[in-house]
Amino acid sequence: MKSQQRAEHWREQITAWQASGLSGQVFCQQQQLTYHQFVYWRQKYCTDNPTQARAPGFAKVTADITHADTPTELTLSLPNGLVITGLNNSNVTLLGAILRQL
Repeated sequence: MKSQQRAEHWREQITAWQASGLSGQVFCQQQQLTYHQFVYWRQKYCTDNPTQARAPGFAKVTADITHADTPTELTLSLPNGLVITGLNNSNVTLLGAILRQL
C-alpha cells in the first residue's frame, strides 16, 4: 500500500471511529485494527486537522435526568478514548481515585 493510500485509509478509519462513539480500543478490536497504529494515525490526523482535534482541559458533563425515580448514571469519555461508565452518587468518589491514577 502506498503512503498516500495508507494515509487515506487511516483517515477513513479515524472518521468512522469518531462517528462510532466507541473507545479507540473497542473500535480497533471490532475493525481488526492494530491499536498502536490507530493511536499514531489518530494523533497525526488530529494534528493535521486542528478543528477535529480534541482540546485538552475540561470536558462538558451533562446529566440525563429523564427518569427522576432512578439513580442518574454518569459516563465519562476521556480524549484518549477511555470511557468510564456506571458512575453514580454512591460511587462517584471512585472517579477521583481513578483519575488520580491516570
